[in-house]
Amino acid sequence: MRLAELSERSGVSTATIKYYLREGLLPPGRQINTTTAEYDEEHLRRLRLIRAMIQVGRVPVATVREVLGHVDDDSLPRAIRLGAAMWALPQVPEPDEDDEYVRAAHEEVTLLMEQLGWENAKQLATISPAYRSLVVAVAAFRRLGYGFGAELLAPYAELMHRTAALDLDNMETYASEAERIEFAILGAILNEPVLQALHRLAQEEETTRRYGFE
Repeated sequence: MRLAELSERSGVSTATIKYYLREGLLPPGRQINTTTAEYDEEHLRRLRLIRAMIQVGRVPVATVREVLGHVDDDSLPRAIRLGAAMWALPQVPEPDEDDEYVRAAHEEVTLLMEQLGWENAKQLATISPAYRSLVVAVAAFRRLGYGFGAELLAPYAELMHRTAALDLDNMETYASEAERIEFAILGAILNEPVLQALHRLAQEEETTRRYGFE
């Protein structure tokens, strides 16, 4: 398809598509002549992924470029491609390692992973944004006087492990590697709000069951 058709089918203006091409987010089309290029269904799929990341996920263009760079690097094993892409998404700031609550949170999160047998996650702790996010959250609870540690976290972690297995089961239903990686990226952006909404709905349901509407 030509640029105009790509624009029409995707709902993205030609000016924006040209911008994505210049920024390296969208691969160039097949050059027909000096002024015209041709695009295919993979361009349309990539364009929709870009729009989802930017419009729904609010991911900055520079970060989108970094994520897609990892996605496209087929020299890396799948686990590394997935992990690198996830880690490129917006994350919490580095915790203050001099803070006593942060140090205590590190101990509890490490203990949690040991109890669960999450040896791979433990090995990745020093570079994992997910580990860092959990430490920051646990430190905040402890700073406010709530002993949120390994014992309380374990049942939640087990539920999340089951959720992660479901994510990968769903991902593996897609035939191509590109679709699988794309599904994983969309899951990081779109699935987390879905899980958050389900969690809140479940809280509403359980709260009203226990305490009623009065």
